Amino acid sequence: MRSIWRTLDRDLARDIALVCLADAIVGLSFGAITVGADLPVWLPMLLSLVVFAGAAQFLFVGLVASGGNPVAAVVAGLLVNARHVPFGFAVSDLLGTRTLTRLAGTHLMIDETVAFALAQRDPARRRAAYWACGIGLFVTWNLGVLAGAFLGAAVSDTAALGLDAAFPAVLLALVLPSLRDAGTRRAVLVGVAVALATAPFVPAGLPVLFGLIGIVAVLRRDADRPAPASPAPERPVREDSTSC
Repeated sequence: MRSIWRTLDRDLARDIALVCLADAIVGLSFGAITVGADLPVWLPMLLSLVVFAGAAQFLFVGLVASGGNPVAAVVAGLLVNARHVPFGFAVSDLLGTRTLTRLAGTHLMIDETVAFALAQRDPARRRAAYWACGIGLFVTWNLGVLAGAFLGAAVSDTAALGLDAAFPAVLLALVLPSLRDAGTRRAVLVGVAVALATAPFVPAGLPVLFGLIGIVAVLRRDADRPAPASPAPERPVREDSTSC
């Protein structure tokens, strides 16, 4: 572990520290809003220790706080975290060979740690960036959630501070970068339309799951689209043997 910290240079350590600071602020809002939604103080702390995935945590608490089924909230969180499967293939060589080390490294595998690791070219720097970022984020996120939970318990009306808008704002911020892709935009539009259409008729939380039909519709459309025809090979030009 000491070799990991020695491998970090000043610029990389600074970038990781800034991300940890931003993560702590988001964790603060997560803890405060969760408790402000009349959920128990221990819930955001337990989620942060066991799940440690901001998007899934926000989605779970948002659905439960709005009266949704906890089972549907768990399924939605698992679907959000499905992106970690390709992450595992990308950084599997950084997790070591021991079982406990690999389990710990897998728990720290979130968007930021993978992004910092893959941005490094040297294998030693990749490993150092992954573990330093992962440990730093785990500590700062949980400290932020802990402070936010007690803040939410002390503030009687979090809506008066505008914290009730943090859930949709954070989820929107997580989604916006993905909307640059045309296929993703189509999937989102179809999913939103389905979720809004089913919201008046099904229990809270289920419209989010029904909105996943947008992904299926886009995948099917792309599969039915004919592949572009490959250009015909050029015929070799025969030289005229009679030319001078």
